[in-house]
This record gives sequence, structure tokens and C-alpha cells, in this order.
Amino acid sequence: MNLAINEAWKYQILTYPNPAVGCVIVDKFGKILAIKAHQKAGLAHAELSAVISAFEAKFKDTSLPKNPSKAYEYILANHDGFLNGAKAFVTLEPCSHHGKTPPCANLLNKLGFSEVIIGSYDNTDAASGGGKLLQKNGVKVKFGILKERCDELLAPFLAWQSGNFSFLKLGMSLNGVVSGGVITGLGARVLVHKIRSVLPLLAIGGNTVRIDRPTLDSRLANGIYKTYDAVKTDENECKIGELVCSDYETNIRAFDEKYPSKVNKKNYKTDSNSQKIDSSFCQTNDTFYKTHNANTFEVADTYKTHSTHNPDVFIYSRQKEFDKTIPLFSIAKRKVIIGDDIKFVRSYPLCMFEGGQNLLANLPEFVEYVLIFFAPNFLNLANLSANLKLKLLNLCEIDGEFYGWFKIVKK
Repeated sequence: MNLAINEAWKYQILTYPNPAVGCVIVDKFGKILAIKAHQKAGLAHAELSAVISAFEAKFKDTSLPKNPSKAYEYILANHDGFLNGAKAFVTLEPCSHHGKTPPCANLLNKLGFSEVIIGSYDNTDAASGGGKLLQKNGVKVKFGILKERCDELLAPFLAWQSGNFSFLKLGMSLNGVVSGGVITGLGARVLVHKIRSVLPLLAIGGNTVRIDRPTLDSRLANGIYKTYDAVKTDENECKIGELVCSDYETNIRAFDEKYPSKVNKKNYKTDSNSQKIDSSFCQTNDTFYKTHNANTFEVADTYKTHSTHNPDVFIYSRQKEFDKTIPLFSIAKRKVIIGDDIKFVRSYPLCMFEGGQNLLANLPEFVEYVLIFFAPNFLNLANLSANLKLKLLNLCEIDGEFYGWFKIVKK
């Protein structure tokens, strides 16, 4: 269960509006077959992701459909009993409802799992009851394993479900320096941009905006967290909302702007799975494609773009006038709210505070969680001054640096 918890923390917030969930599968002899987590809303739940990983390793089969529902059906039709007697360790009770994917509890039952060990109960009206479904079908179920840690993992989800979850993000050197330019490495910055790519709202102090002149976008987000607006040309146009890339590297959506004439034309036809295409289709994040018919895509114009989602920004400031040439004001489809009532952020379900010394000193009472990225160096600059007691919830590593989730311990 500890492995499942640690894996799930890597995707905390990134799964919004879903909860972060981890799953470990072991065979009947206790050998670990898979350690996986839910990564993003709309993609496979933790249990299905772990089953897919185990299936691919067992059968050397990487041709599974990327659509979660189709992968679910494919595995049920082709599993050949390879998970009979297996056990699953899941941080949250498996869902029992049909949502974007069929119920995970039913999947574990149909695959012949002998036991499912669960950390937290799922008390949501739609998804609860997975444990009972498994027990009803003869699967042994244990609840409450490492329950406190699993509940801590689930807490952000429960908070935004109830109205709002707000947290502070800091990047600092080992001696507590948070100012003076870029401190953390690229891996940490990419993760922050991935978080921004799912955030409804980001909050920042007015002085920080004036001094740093930030953009606060998600341009570094990559992989499944990078989405693109697609080219519309005079002759052809991309299918609206069509997910066309087999590895989810490119999520193409149409919009109503025109770009220069097409270059580097090359066609790729789909295989029998309508959402899968030749892997070479996804070689570049800066190349766009257009549809000729239901089965053919063509490389179109090459140019730079930003992720299609960037959070709204709340600037906490009594002074309402700002230089509108500051980059954050130029992001399309973004609302920028300037105000001195910090409680405004609670009108959004999820908010990340970005800042330094001043923000930390004036952190509102409703912010109870801190995400800290630690750069492995010392800097000869003024360090952070604060009187806070923190409880470490989880520590992760990314590209040689560490980041941790902490909860503020109230006095």
C-alpha cells in the first residue's frame, strides 16, 4: 500500500477534478506485477492502468487501445485468466459506477482477483459501493490499510468537492532562498506547468507581479498534459474535439483562426483502431495536422503555440492599476481579477498560490497545504523567514531534485 500511496502523490492535483489514486497488483505468489496511478481526468483509473501494465508485461502486447473503455473491453476479452488469484492494493475504494470508464470493481472481479486491499472508503454518491460489489462476488476485501495516509492523499479531492482547495507553492534552495530568479531545475518547472494546465485559478501578490513581470502560463506542460489548438486551413479542417494521437502526445482541437499555407505534407492513415495512428505522427509538439477524411491526417503548418488551458489569475493587491504589458495579461481565454479580498479565491474549486516571503507571511487561514520544491544548492541571498510548523505528507524526486507536500500544523 505504501508503494501505491507514493505513486499516487506524484499526480496530486494533476488528476483534477478526480482524486489522486494509486494501485499495486501482486500475483498469487506475492510478486509485484504493476505499480500505477490515475494520471489525468479522462484517462484510465489507477486499477485499469495497473491491469494494462501487467497485461502488456505478461503478453508482450502494446497494441491495447488507448481509449480507457476500449482497453477495458479488450482486456476482459483477452486476459486468459492471467490475474486469477492476484491481489490489488488500492488507496481508494474501487469505483462501482459507469462514468467515462466502466467500473473498476467489476474489472477486478471479472479478472479473478482473490483479494482487494483498500485504504480509504469512497463516500461519494456516484462511485461508492465497490467494496460491497467485490464481496458480493466472493472477493476478499480489507478496508482501512494505512488509512490515515490514504485519507491524507484524498483530502484535496474532498476539499474541492466541498467547495475549495487552496495551497501554496514554493521553490527554494536548501538554505531557504526563494527569491533572485529561477531556483529549481527544468523538471520541477515542467511539473509546475503541468499543474497550471489543470488549475482553474492561480493567486499571486501584486508586488510579485510588478517586480517579476510573470507569464504564469503552462507552456512547458508536456505529454498527456499538453493540448493544442489545431490548424484550420482554406481547404481542410481538423475534426473538432477528436483525440487523434495514439500516445496522447497531441490532443488536437479545432478553432477558427487561419494560418499560412501548409508545409511538409505527409499522410498517415489510421489502422483498425480509429483513434490510433502511425507513431511518427507524434514526433514533434510544434507540428499540426488536418483531416482529409475519416482515416487520413496530413502534416500542416509548423509553429510555436501554448497549451490550450491556462489558469485564471487573481492578483492580491489594494492598488488596482497594473502595466498591462506584463505577460500574464496577454494570455488568451484568461480572466485576470485584481482585488484585496483574498477570500475571492474560494469562489473557485481549486487555487494555487505562487509567491515568496510576503505571501507566506500573509497566508490566509484557509490555506492549509504547502507544495515545496527544493533545489540541491545553497544561495548567497536572503533566506525565507517564517514561523510555521509543517507535517510532511509525502516526498518525491524529480530530475535530481526533491519536492514535498506538507500540511500546516495549526497552533
